[in-house]
Amino acid sequence: MTEGEIDIEYGLDEQPPPLKAALLGLQHLAVMIVPATAVAYVVGGAVGLGGGDLAYIVQMVLLFSGLATVVQAYSVGAVGARLPIVMGTSFTFVGASISIGSSAGLATVFGSILVAGFLVEGLIGWQFKRIESFFPPLVTGLVVVIIGLYLIPVGMDYAAGGPTASDYGAVHHIGLAALVLLIAVVLNTFTDGITRLLSTLIGIAVGYAGALALGLVDFGAVGAAAWVALPQPGKFGFAFDPVAIVTFAFLFLVSAMETVGDMSGITAAEGRTPSDEEFRGGLFTDGLLSSLGAPFGAFPVTSFSQNVGIVNFTGVMSRHVVAITGGMLALLGLSPKVGALVTTIPQAVFGGAVLLMAGMVAASGVRLVFLHCEMNRRNMTVMAVSLGLGLGIATRPDAISGLPAAAQTFFGQPVILTALSALLLNTFAPGDQSPLFDAPESPDEIGEPVASSSDD
Repeated sequence: MTEGEIDIEYGLDEQPPPLKAALLGLQHLAVMIVPATAVAYVVGGAVGLGGGDLAYIVQMVLLFSGLATVVQAYSVGAVGARLPIVMGTSFTFVGASISIGSSAGLATVFGSILVAGFLVEGLIGWQFKRIESFFPPLVTGLVVVIIGLYLIPVGMDYAAGGPTASDYGAVHHIGLAALVLLIAVVLNTFTDGITRLLSTLIGIAVGYAGALALGLVDFGAVGAAAWVALPQPGKFGFAFDPVAIVTFAFLFLVSAMETVGDMSGITAAEGRTPSDEEFRGGLFTDGLLSSLGAPFGAFPVTSFSQNVGIVNFTGVMSRHVVAITGGMLALLGLSPKVGALVTTIPQAVFGGAVLLMAGMVAASGVRLVFLHCEMNRRNMTVMAVSLGLGLGIATRPDAISGLPAAAQTFFGQPVILTALSALLLNTFAPGDQSPLFDAPESPDEIGEPVASSSDD
C-alpha cells in the first residue's frame, strides 16, 4: 500500500454484486440530492419563479446531474474521467444566477452558461498543465470559504420563512429551521455509519414531517404534475450579454478548480494523483454538460465534494456504483412529480439545511487553506484582502453603485472579487504559493508568529 492509500473494498473497475451496488448507488444519491436541488430551489425562488417553473428547474438539475455522472463514469470519447465522480449543481453560481436572473432574466443566465461552459472548462482541460500552478490551495481555499460565507444570509432568510414571506421571522419558521439544524448536527456528531452520512437528509425529513403536522405543506402542485415529461429546449429563452458571459466565464474557472480538487481527493484513495487524461476528461464533462443543459433550463454541473468523502469513507472506488447513481438521478429528472414534490418543502425547512451546508462549505475552505498554507505575513495579507473585499461587497453591494452597470455586474459578485484578488495577489507576491517564484528552501513553521515570518 502506498503512502496516503486507503483500504479499497472495490477497485475502480470492479463491480459489486447487483443489490449491493444499487444500495451503494442509492447512498450517493441520498447524500447529494439535497444540496443539488437546493441550488435550483434557492435561485428559482429568488428570481420569482412560480411553482410549475420551479419544479421544472429541479427536474432538469436532476436529469443533467445524472447524465453528467454517467459520462464521468464511462466517458464518451475524450469527455469523461472514468472515475467515480458524482455530479450536481454547484453553489458557486448561485450569487450570479440570482443577481443576473433578477435584473436581466433567466434567459441571460442560461445564455451565458451556454457560451461560457464548454468554452472555459474545455480550454482549461486542454491546457490544464500550463495553468495548474496559478491555483494553489491558498487561492482555491479562499474561493470555497467565500462561497460558503456568502450563502449564510440566504440560509437565514429561508430559515425565517423566505425573504418575501408575510410572516417573515415567525416562531414556527424559526422552530422548523432549528429542528432541521439540530437533528442534522446531532446525528453527524454523535452517530456513525449510514445515519451520519444521511444526517442532513434525515433532518429535512423530520422537519418536513413537522411542517406537515402544522399544515404548512400543500400537495396541490404534486397532484397536478405529470408522472413523466420530456425536457423542453428553450423553455426560458436565451439572451446574450457580454458582461454576464464574462461573469459566468470567471465562475466556470472557479468551478474547474473545485473539480480538480475533488478528482484529486478521489484518486488519493489509491495513493495517486489523477492523470492528465483524467483531469482533461473530467473538466470537459463539467463544461460540455453545463452548456448542453443550459438550453433545457439546468444550472451548471460540477463534481460534488460530499460524494468524494463517501468514496474515501467506504473504500468503494467502483465507477460502476456511481454510474448507477447517475441512472437514478436521470430517471428522477424525467418525472415532474419529483420536482413538484421538492417544491412542497417549506422554505424554513430548507433554510436549516442551507445554513448547515453553507457553513460546511466555508469550513472545508478554511481546512484546505490551513492544511496546505503557512500562516505567515504574506499569506495572511492575501487572505485579508481577498476575504475583506468579498465579504465587503456581499454586505454592502451599494458601495460600487457609482460604477458603470457592467462593472457593477462583474465586481458585485463576492466570489469573483475574492477569486480575482486572491489570484492576482498570490501570483505577484513573492512566496512558495506563487507560480512566479521558487519555494523557499526552509519555509517558516506553521503557527510561527507573524512578526518573525520570513516574508516580513
